[in-house]
Amino acid sequence: MNAPPASAPPANGFVEHAAAGVAILLWAADPEQPQRLATPFFHAAAAGALELPVEIYFTARSVHLLVPGVAAGLRASGHPKTIHDAMREAVDFGARLYACTDALVAQGLADTALIPECQGRGGAVQFMARAADLRWRTLVY
Repeated sequence: MNAPPASAPPANGFVEHAAAGVAILLWAADPEQPQRLATPFFHAAAAGALELPVEIYFTARSVHLLVPGVAAGLRASGHPKTIHDAMREAVDFGARLYACTDALVAQGLADTALIPECQGRGGAVQFMARAADLRWRTLVY
């Protein structure tokens, strides 16, 4: 097998040795502090634009963002998009959203319907599997 010429661009156009994916844990992303909420989704959309798989795990109080209407009513400081707009943009770039079952229970949301963008349940075990996989990168907000 021949290696590509040294002048050839990386496969995705940006990174020569891309990670297998990016897993994002929303731990301190509290709806009570909307100024901290947009960045994780902007980073998720950017990773998706680089054609990297992205998984976002909602834990602690961040699970409230998955309740219909909550993120739609929040904006980061002076930003024209709502937090829900930023979440949808990340999903449009391929991000998958997962709600931690234990966090839903702890926040009293176990029986609450979640936004359609949420792909299902995923928590500590799934996130730690990504963290332990040397091919994946993890970010915690």
